[in-house]
Amino acid sequence: MRKLLLVLVLVLMAAFVIACAAPAPTATPVPPTAAPKPTEAPKPTEAPKPTEAPKPTAVPPTAVPPTAVPKPAPKGELNLLCTPQEEWCAGMKKEFEAKYTGVTVNYIRLSAGEAVTRLRNEKANPQFDIWWGGPIDSQIAAKAEGLLEPYKTDAQANIVDPKLMLDTAAVPSWVGIYVGSLGFATNTKQTAIKPPTSLDDLIKPELKGQIVIAHPATSGTSYTFMCTVLQIKGEAAGWDYMKKFSQNVLLWTKSGATPVQNVGKGEAAVGVVFSHDIVKGIDDDKLPISLTFPSEGTGYEIGGMALIKGAKNLANAQAWYDWALQGSTQELGKKYKAYQGLTIKGAVPPKPELLQVKLINYNFDYCGANKTAFIDKFSNEIAAASLAK
Repeated sequence: MRKLLLVLVLVLMAAFVIACAAPAPTATPVPPTAAPKPTEAPKPTEAPKPTEAPKPTAVPPTAVPPTAVPKPAPKGELNLLCTPQEEWCAGMKKEFEAKYTGVTVNYIRLSAGEAVTRLRNEKANPQFDIWWGGPIDSQIAAKAEGLLEPYKTDAQANIVDPKLMLDTAAVPSWVGIYVGSLGFATNTKQTAIKPPTSLDDLIKPELKGQIVIAHPATSGTSYTFMCTVLQIKGEAAGWDYMKKFSQNVLLWTKSGATPVQNVGKGEAAVGVVFSHDIVKGIDDDKLPISLTFPSEGTGYEIGGMALIKGAKNLANAQAWYDWALQGSTQELGKKYKAYQGLTIKGAVPPKPELLQVKLINYNFDYCGANKTAFIDKFSNEIAAASLAK
């Protein structure tokens, strides 16, 4: 029994040894599966280019441009500071009111010097809307004091000589509306006195107490004469001349045109006045006077127009301003015995011969910038001595 068990054990051991010694079956190698490539992120889609806005359709040449909105018709009041002769002031009031029936024009007639003083005194509370007439050197002085309201209008394109007759600022403060040359009025019945034909004739002994002229502090006419002398002779010799001239003056009037009447009535032999006022005395008033001009050349005025700073009726003032720059308006002067030269292209002057004389190269800026100083010097040093004689 034991032998049998021993044999069994040996057989089992032998089988185990054989089993361990046999090679393991070779398995067919399976190639490893390749890892999938990472999916590429999709490229961002480019934003489509913005569609260009269609260009506006060109307006055909025949298209009618939009109609400009018209200004409302002037109405209410207009306060006018008027410097030319009374008859012309009244006539222009009448003409403007006939054109603009909704406007009432109130005017006061003041000489140029008085006008500047009035505007200066009323600067804080202006009583006028527009200043019409008077030499522009007075308006240049008023501009320097901040008394004028600048205004640019298409009507200014009508000016004959903008460099001379229009303020050079981008928005002008004044514009020229007429031209007048200085002349001498002589009473033709006083045959002992020959009509003067030069400045030096006015200071001859035979004219002592025989001359009438306005005072330059109140009159643009007289200031034009004084500044003409200062330009022709130079300031030093000019002031010396004015001292001698003043000794021959009988009367200093307030208004520049008044000496025409004084001479015409025989109250004096000679008057220094703008030539258009002398012509009015000859043609319309039938006064016994003659007109002569200084041979060395004569001074002249450009009568100006300006809006007033702080005007209460500015729209109406602008309407007058535009109206006054029309040729047909300027030609109305003759109707009211105003014979000044005109400043608008195509306008027919009533007396063209009055500007066909020898004119000096009158410097309006010089006379305007120095007006206060020159008048003060004249009043304090010359006129006072003249009145005391």
